[in-house]
This record gives sequence, C-alpha cells and structure tokens, in this order.
Amino acid sequence: MKQKAKNQRDEVLKELKKIPKTRLDEKFHQAHDSVFKKTDCLTCANCCKTTGPLFTSTDIQRLAKLFKMKNHDFTVTYLRQDEEGDYVLKSVPCQFLQTDNKCFIYEERPLACREYPHTNRKNMQQILGLTVINAEICPAVEQIVNQILLKNKQIDL
Repeated sequence: MKQKAKNQRDEVLKELKKIPKTRLDEKFHQAHDSVFKKTDCLTCANCCKTTGPLFTSTDIQRLAKLFKMKNHDFTVTYLRQDEEGDYVLKSVPCQFLQTDNKCFIYEERPLACREYPHTNRKNMQQILGLTVINAEICPAVEQIVNQILLKNKQIDL
C-alpha cells in the first residue's frame, strides 16, 4: 500500500513539473483562492492533528512572551530538536489545538502555521514535493492540485 501511495505521489509530482514555471504560480494562486473561498479549516484541522510546524527563534520569543516564560523554558516545555536541528513540537496533535479545532495561540502562531499550506506562495516549483505530501494531509491542497491537473487534462490525485 505504501508503495502504491508513493507511486501515485511520484506521478502527480511528474505531472505538476510539466507545467511551465512561468505559469505554475498563477495556476496555484488561482486554485488556492478558489478552494479557500469555500473551505473552513476548522472542520478538519488535520494539519494540526498530524504534523507539526518548525518554530523559528522569533516564534519561540513571541510565544514565550505570550506564556510569560523564558525562551528556554518554553522550548523545554513544548519543543524538541529534530534530526536537522530545527525546533518542532514534542508531539502531535499540536498541544495548542483545542477540542473545537481552534488554535489557542492563533494570533501568535508560528510562521509555518501562518503560511500553511503554502499553496499561495511564490516559486511553487521549489516546493512541489512538499505540496504533493501536503495534499495527503490537507483536503484543500488535494482539491487545489486536482483542480490544476484537471485543467491541464492531466491525472487525478
């Protein structure tokens, strides 16, 4: 089963890479706007339940201040360093996700959370691999990718 999913991801990635870089951002931005006009992330919150963001030093400072903690204490309490030395949540689902799928720290959330699912950024070509993975996590990203591929008469995710 895992191999089948990987093969499907590889095929979707291959098809997305066929789209000229000069048009890729435009296609993603249009699809992003279209899908998120009718998407309520609070009905899902799968990103918060299954993945954790990277925390920059600025994120850590801002959140430590919010919790009236020292940076070190915030880091020790909520974060760990991953294999690349980045700070990430100790565990998922996110400790700041409430039962109603709202984020307890929404106004101060990490940059990675603010930018997720990254489908409206510039230079989408650089993160196509991540986007295909995010399509398995986020139904909105799956719809965005499908919309792009269907408009190009390519494969379905």
